[in-house]
Amino acid sequence: MKSLFPAILAQDAAPAAQGGGLSQTLIMIGVALVFFYFILWRPEQKRRKAAESMRTSLKKGDKVTAMAIIGTIDRINEQTVVLKMIDGSKVEMLKAAITDVQSSPSVEVEEKS
Repeated sequence: MKSLFPAILAQDAAPAAQGGGLSQTLIMIGVALVFFYFILWRPEQKRRKAAESMRTSLKKGDKVTAMAIIGTIDRINEQTVVLKMIDGSKVEMLKAAITDVQSSPSVEVEEKS
């Protein structure tokens, strides 16, 4: 019985090694690429585009969050913004660090009218 067991294992392994082929491998790679595009790359691209449009629409007086720092935009430069803190101090931050924008109250009142 001990000599029969390795022979059975060899018979089961042989057909699995013969199957497949180049076309099946290419199909699986294609399916994986489509999966990565729709599940990973495309949503990330949409998120980046939304964040970029948010950063380009910044206005003086908007309340923003950047790296867990909350402030009001005092001045907008090409690559940076100057935030005014609640105590009156000012901090210059990169636009890329801004994660959330709340429009200034005066803009919201104009939109409701």
